[in-house]
Amino acid sequence: MKLTRRVLILITVLALSWIGTVQARYYDDVIASGAIYIGAYKDFPPYSFEQDGKPAGVDIEIGRRIADAFGLQMKVHWITPDENLEDDLRNNVWKGHYLDKDEENPLAMKRLADVMMRVPYDREYAFKRGDLDLLINDQVVLFGPYQRERWQVAFDSEKLERVGTVAVFQYHPIGVEIDSLPDFYLTSAFGGRMRKNTHHYPTIHDAFFAMQEGKVDAVMGMRAEIDWRLSQVGSPRYQLAVNGFPSMGKQQWDIGMAVKQSYRQLGHAVEEVVDGLIRSGEIEKIYSRYGLRYELPGLYQDVAQ
Repeated sequence: MKLTRRVLILITVLALSWIGTVQARYYDDVIASGAIYIGAYKDFPPYSFEQDGKPAGVDIEIGRRIADAFGLQMKVHWITPDENLEDDLRNNVWKGHYLDKDEENPLAMKRLADVMMRVPYDREYAFKRGDLDLLINDQVVLFGPYQRERWQVAFDSEKLERVGTVAVFQYHPIGVEIDSLPDFYLTSAFGGRMRKNTHHYPTIHDAFFAMQEGKVDAVMGMRAEIDWRLSQVGSPRYQLAVNGFPSMGKQQWDIGMAVKQSYRQLGHAVEEVVDGLIRSGEIEKIYSRYGLRYELPGLYQDVAQ
């Protein structure tokens, strides 16, 4: 029986749409495959980056421990940040992006991450609703807090004796990552009096390099990024400030992981592994090896108290 041209076109379209669909990865699928895909942000030291052509960073090390616990090979699903976290979760955890193609099979979309690292563990964000009062993150589960992060200032001790308050940056230049919370804070706090001394850079690492070149007297960014740069430089000239940030809002937050909503079994298994790493002190050791201070997430601090 001959197929009409219309039927052939329909079959072709259906075949191509099937090829382009990202396949599900339930717990049993992951175990049976022999590998687990860990989603980590690209070029984001000290959390996840490439060093000598190999994946490195604290999130990569935690991903390896997760894979080892299941007897699996870890494969890194590199994430290029989009405009916001909702986009990152959609593109890398539950749906995929139609332009993100598999290098080995150009007709297929790249495989999604089985587990995405470095996602804010925040109940308010998890249950955030949109304009139609629908849950924005109903396709993902945020779980497994493994670190508490906060903002930090580092300064050049040859330019500043100390930083007792951020108000000092009314008179001294400070570098920040453009469009970051420190950027918005320093350009608006105290009636905008620090705006002219706030210098913008593509990353906090670029801001730190600018401080080394004498272009700014201090930098403000996430604590782990600041710790990383200080450990790389290894000079007592650059010091950590001990101060708060009046009227800044959220100054500390917990970091966890994310899986697709239908992969809860995988999430529970991963959470158990990470819980063991936290309680044994292994995660703190990983952070220490990268020259970073480690702070327990709030869930564990509450239990300790």
